[in-house]
Amino acid sequence: MRIPLPPVHLDQRIADLASEYADGRRTAAQPRDAATVVLMRPGAAGEPEVYLLRRQLSMDFAGGMCVFPGGGVDPRDYDHAVAWAGPTPAQWAARLGTTEDVARALVCAAVRETFEESGVLLAGGSDSDVVADTTGEDWEADRVALESRELAMTDFLDRRGLVLRTDLLGIWSGWLTPVFEPKRYRTWFFVARLPQGQITRDVSTESSSVTWLSAAAAADAADAGDLAMLPPTYLTCLEIGTLGSLDAVFDAAADRTVEMFTPSVETVEGGHALTMPEALRPLVAERRA
Repeated sequence: MRIPLPPVHLDQRIADLASEYADGRRTAAQPRDAATVVLMRPGAAGEPEVYLLRRQLSMDFAGGMCVFPGGGVDPRDYDHAVAWAGPTPAQWAARLGTTEDVARALVCAAVRETFEESGVLLAGGSDSDVVADTTGEDWEADRVALESRELAMTDFLDRRGLVLRTDLLGIWSGWLTPVFEPKRYRTWFFVARLPQGQITRDVSTESSSVTWLSAAAAADAADAGDLAMLPPTYLTCLEIGTLGSLDAVFDAAADRTVEMFTPSVETVEGGHALTMPEALRPLVAERRA
């Protein structure tokens, strides 16, 4: 499966549908808040490698697409009792552009979804250590219970005496699904390093396969039609792929705040296309030159 990458050209039917939402003839679906995490490790030359999951073809959203670990916010992610280390929820709220309770839920969801979909846990016994190994049967039982919503993140952390290491996350971007899509997500993109000692595992029930690729190679594979990606995933890989190291990625993330971007329809030579953030247009133009 392949979808057009930016600029995403649209047929006239989609363009007409988008105009019906724009002028009020249709009402857009309410988006669900979500968090996704660009989990990274250094490659052989120190370049950023990213962890990608290929979603099951049967999934009703982005089926067959390569994505980063992530998913929708669970109501229990709002729990004020969640153990916490790092920037405060108020500090996160200022950078994520949300209220404090939503920021808390998003950070919790980011850590929870990363553990559920990769087996990697951004948590530790204190604000200065990180869990070193999550491969045991007891960890897997907890991961499955979290994934099935039989276990809340707060209870999981409390029982193990752990705190969320929110300082291990960085902020990257925010994307809101176009208004003409029947299922919509307001997704905050975070970045994180693979903690020392931990390994990723192919454990998510929503994915058919997983892989580590350099961000640049992932963008190349998408251009070649070997990987199917939604535009936000592709553009994230493309941007991170221009940075030479994980340190450079986190330096770039250090001062970022989220301004949620919603792709809309624009007229281009030959028809219509989805818009993209202006800051990324030069990267794409260079790619297509």
